[in-house]
Amino acid sequence: MKTLLSLLLSVAAFGSAAAQAPEEAAETATDSSARSKALEVAGAFTNDGYKIRDGFWPGEIEKDRGKILEVNLFSGNEYWFVASATSPARKIVVTVYDASGKPMEIERYSDGNSAAAGFEPDISGKYFVKVDLLEGEKAPFCLLYTYK
Repeated sequence: MKTLLSLLLSVAAFGSAAAQAPEEAAETATDSSARSKALEVAGAFTNDGYKIRDGFWPGEIEKDRGKILEVNLFSGNEYWFVASATSPARKIVVTVYDASGKPMEIERYSDGNSAAAGFEPDISGKYFVKVDLLEGEKAPFCLLYTYK
């Protein structure tokens, strides 16, 4: 798997947007800003053949109250989970866990209030993606992911 840094250095203009799932609530301007930042980071992966999953998960993140998303992943695929938050969040981190809660070995990217975790599952099944706020105050965030 290429490093995120090499992917980010090869970014071209990113013109597509992920569709919001119909059951999700209408977003505010700050939610939209968090999503735009996440799409900007995820857009780097499209140059390496990754597809952005249709849908995203907005919400609010605060210190000591991470947000967890359950996902079904397939062995043989590569994934990058990307999260971005708006100010006053200053630093976030993305972590991936297996079904038993064991942290998985991931490739990390972090740039203040944007972060990503790259992961290639050995077995298909249920995994958990957690976004934590390490520095800053409660803020809107958005999580999305890419795969190939």
